[in-house]
Amino acid sequence: MIRIGNELRAPRSLGRPVATVGAFDGVHKGHQRVLADLRKWADKLGAKSLVVTFDRLPRTLTRRHPIPCITSLEHRLVLFERFGIDACAVLQFDERMRDIPARDFVAEILCEKLRVRGVLLGYNCRFGRNAEGDFGLLQELEAEGICLARQSARPAMSGGTAVSSSAIREAIESGQLSAAARMLGRPVALLGTVVRGEGRGSKLGFPTANLDLHHELKPPAGVYFATARVWRKWMPALISIGRKPTFSTDLSEDVIEVFIPSLRRNIRGRDIEVRFEQKLREQKRFASAEALVRQVHEDVAALKGVRR
Repeated sequence: MIRIGNELRAPRSLGRPVATVGAFDGVHKGHQRVLADLRKWADKLGAKSLVVTFDRLPRTLTRRHPIPCITSLEHRLVLFERFGIDACAVLQFDERMRDIPARDFVAEILCEKLRVRGVLLGYNCRFGRNAEGDFGLLQELEAEGICLARQSARPAMSGGTAVSSSAIREAIESGQLSAAARMLGRPVALLGTVVRGEGRGSKLGFPTANLDLHHELKPPAGVYFATARVWRKWMPALISIGRKPTFSTDLSEDVIEVFIPSLRRNIRGRDIEVRFEQKLREQKRFASAEALVRQVHEDVAALKGVRR
């Protein structure tokens, strides 16, 4: 997939694409419908598909405390490519971008700079200064010959209500991973960079990968069955989220550790994606390192059992 930075220099190979715009946090079932409609429209016109997104959630400019992402920018890019999108333009969302009139956003940024031929909006999507841009504005621009306009008018439903990033965020934070997965249309997942840890797991015989999540939203503390994608291969894994109660009294921040029993190579510095399957147990403090090792062996045996 082609990635276009904030300089908005689209390669000529992209031609005149059709585009959709949004934060797409979670890339959930509703977003996936928009992406599918965009691909179909692109195929019909013989054009490329382009997603225009932002380097942060737009609401972060109006909130005192940062909003954790369901999917970070890098994770969204992985998912866009997985859903067959040809290119993605990442715009820096700052005060200047926030205050651009919706008409200028379409005419100057999308059509002039990115050479977009048409714009597809998702269900109930608004854009531009004070969220003044909507499908009605796109229809006006189409009548003026500026761009083609189309709307993906099919909201995705779950439990009788429209799927939303806010509902998914609440479900993940409260540990309702099955409900979140139904709204996402896929398992709850995290993408993180493997960073240096304390090395204690290796000394105990089960080397773990510590993840920097890039501000992605994590489920509650506990130990989970999961799968991890390393070198384009999904492998059974255990994920521990918590504060290392056996070895540490520092309660300031959760640590995310991934143990992949079949992995034999160092993956420090790599980005890996992990999918949560089900919660195995709560975190607890063990009386000794030996007791912790026995518990991990039991956890691995349980992981192998659910895989049979």
